[in-house]
Amino acid sequence: MVALGKVFYFQLRSYCSLLQKVVGEKKIDGKPVSLSPLESQPHSPRYTASSQRERESLEVRVREVEEENRVLRKQLSLVQSRGPAHHRGNHSKTYSMEEGTGDSESLRAGIVAGNSSECGQQPVVEKCETIHVAIVCAGYNASRDVVTLVKSVLFHRRNPLHFHLIADAIAKQILATLFQTWMVPAVRIDFYDADELKSEVSWIPNKHYSGIYGLMKLVLTKTLPSNLERVIVLDTDITFATDIAELWAVFHKFKGQQVLGLVENQSDWYLGNLWKNHRPWPALGRGYNTGVILLLLDKLRKMKWEQMWRLTAERELMSMLSTSLADQDIFNAVIKQNPFLVYQLPCFWNVQLSDHTRSEQCYRDVSDLKVIHWNSPKKLRVKNKHVEFFRNLYLTFLEYDGNLLRRELFGCPSEADVNSENLQKQLSELDEDDLCYEFRRERFTVHRTHLYFLHYEYEPASDNTDVTLVAQLSMDRLQMLEAICKHWEGPISLALYLSDAEAQQFLRYAQGSEVLMSRHNVGYHIVYKEGQFYPVNLLRNVAMKHISTPYMFLSDIDFLPMYGLYEYLRKSVIQLDLANTKKALIVPAFETLRYRLSFPKSKAELLSMLDMGTLFTFRYHVWTKGHAPTNFAKWRTATTPYRVEWEADFEPYVVVRKDCPEYDRRFVGFGWNKVAHIMELDAQEYEFTVLPNAYMIHMPHAPSFDITKFRSNKQYRICLKTLKEEFQQDMSRHYGFAALKYLTAENNS
Repeated sequence: MVALGKVFYFQLRSYCSLLQKVVGEKKIDGKPVSLSPLESQPHSPRYTASSQRERESLEVRVREVEEENRVLRKQLSLVQSRGPAHHRGNHSKTYSMEEGTGDSESLRAGIVAGNSSECGQQPVVEKCETIHVAIVCAGYNASRDVVTLVKSVLFHRRNPLHFHLIADAIAKQILATLFQTWMVPAVRIDFYDADELKSEVSWIPNKHYSGIYGLMKLVLTKTLPSNLERVIVLDTDITFATDIAELWAVFHKFKGQQVLGLVENQSDWYLGNLWKNHRPWPALGRGYNTGVILLLLDKLRKMKWEQMWRLTAERELMSMLSTSLADQDIFNAVIKQNPFLVYQLPCFWNVQLSDHTRSEQCYRDVSDLKVIHWNSPKKLRVKNKHVEFFRNLYLTFLEYDGNLLRRELFGCPSEADVNSENLQKQLSELDEDDLCYEFRRERFTVHRTHLYFLHYEYEPASDNTDVTLVAQLSMDRLQMLEAICKHWEGPISLALYLSDAEAQQFLRYAQGSEVLMSRHNVGYHIVYKEGQFYPVNLLRNVAMKHISTPYMFLSDIDFLPMYGLYEYLRKSVIQLDLANTKKALIVPAFETLRYRLSFPKSKAELLSMLDMGTLFTFRYHVWTKGHAPTNFAKWRTATTPYRVEWEADFEPYVVVRKDCPEYDRRFVGFGWNKVAHIMELDAQEYEFTVLPNAYMIHMPHAPSFDITKFRSNKQYRICLKTLKEEFQQDMSRHYGFAALKYLTAENNS
C-alpha cells in the first residue's frame, strides 16, 4: 500500500515537472496566467521549428504520464477500499501522496504552483475522522468572534469536528447555549474552565491586549484530555477559506521531533528594528506567529513541554520583564533554543493582516488563500493592499445564515443527541396534513440563540428589590431602544428576533449610539430567525430567563414607561411585600396616536391629556376587553393600590417575581400570547393589584406583519381559535375544577 502510494507520488511529481515545461510561465501585466498543457504559442518571438518538435514530444509524454497516473489512482483506491481502517484515540491513519518521502518542501512549493492544482494536493484525511480544534475564548466580544470563525470552518468542512473551548464563565454561558440551540450534526463541544487555569500563567507579566487569556495556549498539554494526541489551535480572529481537513492532514508531514506546526511571522517585529530601543523576545529569524498552531500533544507531553516553556519564560523574563505578544513570545523563545521542534507551515495557512506585513507574498490568487488572520488591534480597519477582498470574505461568514450549516455528514455516524432525538420524535407525532401544522410545528422549533450579544454588567442591589424591564423586538422596532433607555434607568433584558445579517446591522447601530453604549446593564439576546412566524412567546421566555434581578416588569417594546417608574416599582415591591406574596402588580397602559408626544411627567398631566383626547386608554377603540378590568375610572382618583379580578381576555402589563410561569409557546405571531399568560397567573392564584401612580404609554407604529396576516387570513384566525381551545383544555386538565371558569368566561364573552 505504502509502496504504491510512493510510486503514485513520484509519478505525479514527474507529471508536474513535465507540465511546467509544457506550460512555462506566461505573464500579463506582471501577473501569472495559467495555460492549458496543449496551448501553443505560434506568435511568440521564441517560437521555432525545433522548439515546436520538442514541445510536441513533451505533450505526448504528458499524455502518457496522465494515463499512468489514472491507472495508479485506480489501483490506490482499490487498495484503500480493501484495507481496514485503524483508529487509536484521535490519531487515525492518513494516506498521503508523499507518505514516507520526507519531502517537506512540497507544501511550500504549493504556493508557487497554485494550491488548487493536483500537484500541490494535500494528504487525504479519512472520511469520518474527527478533527480536533482548540480555542481560547473569554468575554462577550471574543464569543462573537468565535461564531464567525466556527461558521467559516463549518462552511468548508467535510469531517466531524470536536471543539475544545477554553472559556471563562461568560463565554461558556454564551457558547454553551449557542451550540446547544444550533444543533449542528457531527459537532461536539467540550468546555474547560479558563478561570481555573489563571494560576498557571498569572505569574507572567503580559502587555498584550489579550491579557491573561492570551497565555493559556501554553498549558494546553495539561488542560486537554490526556488521550488527545493532536489538536489544531486557533485564535478567535481567524477566518478559514478552505476545508480544515487540509490543515489536519499536515500532521502527517511531521518528522523526528517536530511537535509544533507554525507559520513564520510576516511582520518585522522579531527583527527588532521597528523603532528606537525596540527589543523583542528572542526568536528564530522572523519568528513564528501562534494564531494557527498544530500541536502534537502526546509527543509534547513526553518531551516535558510544561517544564520546557516555564524554564524558558523564567529565564527570559529576568531581562525582558514582560511579554509583548503573550504566548507567542514564549513559544518563539523555546523554538530559538530548540529549532528542531517546529515544522514550518506554508504561509497561506496564516495570512497575517496586521499593518506592514509581508502577507502579500503568501498568495498570488484567491485559490491560494487558506486561512486569514486579523491579528492587528485594528481588525477590519487594517492597512493592506487587498483588505477590501479580505473584509468581504470575512463579512460573508459574519452575515451567513448559520441555520444553513446544520448539514448532515452522510456516511458518518453521529453521536446520539438526546435533544435532537426528542425533537424528531415530537415532530413525527404531528399531522402534516393538519391545516394548522405550521403553527403546531413552531412550538417545537429550536431557534439558535446568542445570549449577551453585547457587553453586559450588573451589580445586584443591596436591598434585593431590583426590577428588570423585559421585552422583545424585531428589526423594525430598533428605533425604540434609545427612548426606552432614557425612560428606564434600571436593568433591561431584551430578546431580538433577527437574521444573521440583521444582527450585524444591530451591532453597528448599537455601537454608533452614545445612549446604548453608555448603558452596560442591558442584556441583548439574539434569537435567530427560522420559520414563518414571529415566536413572540419564545422571545419573552428567553428575555425572562436571563434576568439578574428578583423581579421583572413584563413590558412590550412599543411602550415607554413613565419617568421614574423604575424607582417607583422598587418601592412598590417592598410596600406590597412581593417577596412573600403571589402578586402581579399592574402598570396601567395608555396610548397616543401622535408620533410626536410631549410625554406627561406626572399623573395629573396624563389625566389632563386624557381629557383633551391626546391620550387614550390602551386599545380603547379596538380591544376594550384587554385592559378594561384595570378599572381606569377608579385609577383616576386612586391614591393607594387596589385589587382587581381576572376577566376574559385580560392582558395587562405586570411586575412579578422572576419565578413566575413562562409564556405558552404555542401562541405565535398575533393573538392570545399575553392573554394566555395572564390566565395562567390567575390559575396559580396570583393577586392582580393596580398601582395608582404608575403608567406606560404605547407609541404609534406601522402594523406588524403578523397582525396583518391575522386580519387578512381566515385560516390564521381559525388556527388561533383552535389553539385557544386546546390551551383551555390543557388548563382544565392541569388545574382541575378551578379552571372551569375560563371555559365559561370564554363562552360568555
